Amino acid sequence: MQTTAALRAGPSARRLAPPPAARPSSLSAARCRRRARSLRASASLEQEVKERAGSPSPAAGKSSQATRRDVRNIAIVAHVDHGKTTLVDSMLRQAKVFRDNQVVQERIMDSNDLERERGITILSKNTSITYKATKINIIDTPGHSDFGGEVERVLNMVEGVLLVVDSVEGPMPQTRFVLKKALEFGHAVVVVVNKIDRPTARPEFVVNSTFELFIELNATDEQCDFQTVYASGIKGKAGLNPENLADDLGPLFETILRCIPEPRIEKDGALQLLVSNTEYDEHKGRIAIGRLHGGELQRGMEVKICTPDDACRISKISELFVYQNFSRVPVEIVHAGDICAVCGINDIMIGETIADKVSGTPLPTIKIEEPTVRMSFSINTSPFVGKEGKYVTSRNLRDRLYRELERNLAMKVEDGETADTFLVSGRGTLHLTILIENMRREGFEFMIGPPKVINKTVDGKTLEPYEIAAVEVPEQYMGSVVELLGKRRGQMADMQPSGPEGTTLLKYKIPTRGLIGLRNAVLTASRGTAVLNTIFDSYGPWAGDLSSRDQGSLVAFEDGSTTSYALINAQERGILFVSPGQDVYKGQIVGIHQRPGDLAINVCKKKAATNVRSNKETTVVLDEALSYSLDDCIEFIQEDELVEVTPASIRMCKNPKISKKNR
Repeated sequence: MQTTAALRAGPSARRLAPPPAARPSSLSAARCRRRARSLRASASLEQEVKERAGSPSPAAGKSSQATRRDVRNIAIVAHVDHGKTTLVDSMLRQAKVFRDNQVVQERIMDSNDLERERGITILSKNTSITYKATKINIIDTPGHSDFGGEVERVLNMVEGVLLVVDSVEGPMPQTRFVLKKALEFGHAVVVVVNKIDRPTARPEFVVNSTFELFIELNATDEQCDFQTVYASGIKGKAGLNPENLADDLGPLFETILRCIPEPRIEKDGALQLLVSNTEYDEHKGRIAIGRLHGGELQRGMEVKICTPDDACRISKISELFVYQNFSRVPVEIVHAGDICAVCGINDIMIGETIADKVSGTPLPTIKIEEPTVRMSFSINTSPFVGKEGKYVTSRNLRDRLYRELERNLAMKVEDGETADTFLVSGRGTLHLTILIENMRREGFEFMIGPPKVINKTVDGKTLEPYEIAAVEVPEQYMGSVVELLGKRRGQMADMQPSGPEGTTLLKYKIPTRGLIGLRNAVLTASRGTAVLNTIFDSYGPWAGDLSSRDQGSLVAFEDGSTTSYALINAQERGILFVSPGQDVYKGQIVGIHQRPGDLAINVCKKKAATNVRSNKETTVVLDEALSYSLDDCIEFIQEDELVEVTPASIRMCKNPKISKKNR
C-alpha cells in the first residue's frame, strides 16, 4: 500500500513541502498514531476546561476518563458542490446498508424537497455505518456559506472531520470557514481529494494549496501533518495514491479508524448530553439529538434539563434511539461517546444540557457567529390578499418565525416598527430565501422587503460586513467582471489561473452590500459562464455609497387583466414580467424600465371596438415574458419596493408606505 508524504513545516519555516511521494504505510500509521495522541491530548485539555466550567471532576488520585474503541464520530465538511453527499452515498452502499436489489435514489442524504430541487445540502443529518466491528457515526453538513450555523453546532459532537476538497478547484471560501472551525475545536482532520477521476484533476496543487490553508489558519505542526486520501465519490473508489485507487472505499475507512481518535468519555462521571440538533415527529413530538459526553442514558429515567443561565427543570426520557445504518433504532440504554436521539422532552431546545437528576450541571452552550443580513417580513397588503394563501394574519406570521428560531440558531427575529412587521436576520440572502420558500410551501402569504446589511458602530465609527468573493471566469469576460466588482467597492486580493484552460480565479474583498444582486449581474456579464462563491470575512470601515441597479421599474397604472394590445406598446419601454391575460393591480411591478427611474404604464388597455374594418390585420409578436425566481426578485428590488410571496405566485410591487421616488 502506498501513501502520500507528509506536508509539514516548522514554526519558522513556512514554505511548501516537496511534491507528494511514496512512503511505506508503516510510517503513515505511525504518523496517524502521533497525531491521534496529540489530538487526544487537545481533547483532554478541552474536557478539562469544560469540567472547570461546571462539570463534576473525578475524585482526587483517580481518573474516570476512558476511550471507546468501538466508536468513531466524524463530520464531513467541504465547500458547496465538492461531493460530500455523493461520497456519503458510496460509503453507505459499501457498508451494505441497502439490499443489493434495493432502489436507492441519488444523494439519499438530501431528503428535503428544497435540497433536491436546488442540488445543495441545507440541513445537517446523521447516519452511521459499521466497519470491522467499529461503528462510524457520520454527520453530513451543508457546504454553502449561508448555512455555516449548521456546521458550527454539530462540530461539538465529533472528534474528527473529513475535509473534502475538489481535485480541480482546490480549497474554496467555505473550505476555509469549516476548516477554521474544526481546528478551533482541536479536531483531527483527514483531507479527501474528491473527484480525482476528472480529466483536469491536479492533486499535487490541491494538496499543497490545502497545506497553505492550514498554515494561514495557524494550525499546529501536528495538525499540518494531515493524512490525504484520494477518492472518486461517484465511482466509490479511494486510495492513498492518486495513480493507484482501490476498487472500493476501503482505504478511506481504514484511514478513519487509524487517524480519527476514539471518543474520550467520563465513564463513571455524571450524565451529560449537549443538545446539538432537534427534529420533530408527528407521533413522538420533539426529538433531541446530541452526543453523550458522560454517564449512561436509559429509557424511562428522569433527568435534569439545564440551561446556560442555570435554570433547571426535571423531565423524563420516554424513548431512546441510536443511529444504525440509515435509520434510527430504539434502544434501552446509551453509553457515553455515542450519538443518540432522545424523545419525551417536548420543550427541549438546542444548546440545553440533559444531565443527571441529582448532580447534573450544564455544558458550555453552542456559540454561533452573528448574522450579517436583515430583511423585513410583513403581512400581505396587496388587493390579492387571501386568494392563494392559508395563513395571512400577523399572528400566523409571528408564530411561524419564532418557531424557526428553535432549530435555526444562526437566525434572529425582532419585532418591527409596527405590529404586523418583523425583522429577520440571517447569514445571507440564501439563508433567508430558504426560510421564505419553506413558509410559502406551507401556505403562508406575506411580503418581504429588500435585504439590508447589519452594521456595527465601534468607537463612533460605522463598520459594515465584508466578504471574500471568489469568481471563476473565462479570460474573454474577465474585464467585464473586474469592472463590475470595482463599481461595487470590491478590492482585488488575488488573481491566478484556475483549473480549466483559459479560466481565471479572481478573489475580492467586497462589502456585503455589493453582493446583493451581484450574482445575476456577473452571469450576465460573463454570458452565464462565471461561478461566484462568497464567505463572510470580517467587519471593516464603511466603503461609501454604491449603486446596485441602473434601471428603473415598469409599474402597473391600474387594476385589471393584461391585454396583448397594451403589452405591444409596453414592451417598447423595457422587459416585461407579465403575459396577456394575467391579473395585475395598481403599483405592481410588471417589468424592467430600460432607463433609470420608474415609469407607470397601462398594461390593461383594450382595443376600442368600432364598425370600421381595417384594411389589413397587423400581426405583432410579443416578446416572451421574463420569469424571475424568488432569489432573483429579492436581488432585484430596491428600497421602495417589496416582494409579495404566496403559495402560487411571486410578485413585486412598490411599497405604499414609502414616498414614490423617481416617478
